[in-house]
Amino acid sequence: MNAMSNEKTQSVYASTLASIINTENAVLPWEKLEPSQQQHIQQAIDSQTHPSCIVYPHTQAQLAAVIATANRKKWCVLPCGSTSKLNWGGLSKNIDIVVSTERINQLIEHAVGDLTITVEAGIKFGELQEILARSRQTLALDPAFPNSATIGGIVATADTGSLRQRYGGVRDQLLGITFVRADGQIAKGGGRVVKNVAGYDLMKLFTGSYGTLGIISQVTFRVYPLPETSGTVVLTGKVEAISQAVTILQGSELTPTQADLISNQLVFRLGLGTGVGLITRFQSISESVKEQSNRLLSVGEQLGLHGAIYSGENEVELWQRLPEQIYSNVTSSLIICKIGVMPTTGIEVINQISTGLIHLSSGLGLVSLENEDLVLTLRNLCQSNCGFLGVLAASVEIKKRLGVWGYTGNALHIMRGIKEQFDGNYILSPGRFVGGI
Repeated sequence: MNAMSNEKTQSVYASTLASIINTENAVLPWEKLEPSQQQHIQQAIDSQTHPSCIVYPHTQAQLAAVIATANRKKWCVLPCGSTSKLNWGGLSKNIDIVVSTERINQLIEHAVGDLTITVEAGIKFGELQEILARSRQTLALDPAFPNSATIGGIVATADTGSLRQRYGGVRDQLLGITFVRADGQIAKGGGRVVKNVAGYDLMKLFTGSYGTLGIISQVTFRVYPLPETSGTVVLTGKVEAISQAVTILQGSELTPTQADLISNQLVFRLGLGTGVGLITRFQSISESVKEQSNRLLSVGEQLGLHGAIYSGENEVELWQRLPEQIYSNVTSSLIICKIGVMPTTGIEVINQISTGLIHLSSGLGLVSLENEDLVLTLRNLCQSNCGFLGVLAASVEIKKRLGVWGYTGNALHIMRGIKEQFDGNYILSPGRFVGGI
């Protein structure tokens, strides 16, 4: 396609979409995007060309109209929120338009007494937590990039964090979901009350689907009371002693809300000592937090580990810095990966990782690796421990060479069947999911 015809085609996209959303700056041609935004989008696609534009619907009805038009015209769509995690997962192909839910961001209902909240998908995680904090409540997730991540993006990538230890993952806290199907119809699953389980499987399906089955437009979460106080115990030292501390913790009556194994390099970067580490957070009434923290600290001392208790602003800063040390200083060669192993082998795996963490209860973790050989070595190690390694963020070239998902199971035909049922024209994030789905 020559430059003139390409420009004409892009104009058709923009004018068609602008007729649907008659609002200023709702449709931005590619050339008018900030360079940083262009870069985020290009890191998510496998193509020498770029999308024609990004469109910002302001309502769920407008979003549905945009997707209906795209489906009718066979335009390939890359859904996103604020693009903070758009470079996670596989590379989408032949994208014509990018559709952002960032401006579909209203609070629908906060049932304080029922401990539930319903919001549109574009609301930022940090903003949602501010709303909940006014009622002394919280959404028990700790996703990456909390200030910029949208709720829809968090669900689409199943981004839970260390709070999984106590509260489970995104699926466990999601009560209801509304989404726009590939044909532009609005559909719902679940409800707004804790006891309503209708559509439960549908919510499971969309959590971690990376925008390949539909575009999430609204969600209902269960929420929790804010704890009275919080305290964190950090133990560092030899791997054998940390392994013993883990065994004692897991066999005790202690009830941490967060518990992670952290690699030796991460321990060093955080200024926590030497060796590998165990970082454990207790949140409850003051007396309980103090008692549990002191008991775990005593266990560490008996095992010859270096230990410290963090509270107040120091504790908050520590938990903020922990994932930042993995995501920070991203270069063209740095590779961010999500791993999963049997929880019983977590200590063995963390001892072979330079920079990373593993959640104690689930065996899921996050690592940053400096080259492709390290990725392949760690992938083999995870798979030998009944686990996996998926590449979250890396350059387009590295993703092409490594393969993002590393999937070795036998369910691809089922996944493809589900994709065809939800998106028969393959217009939503084509190629982004496992097996190029």
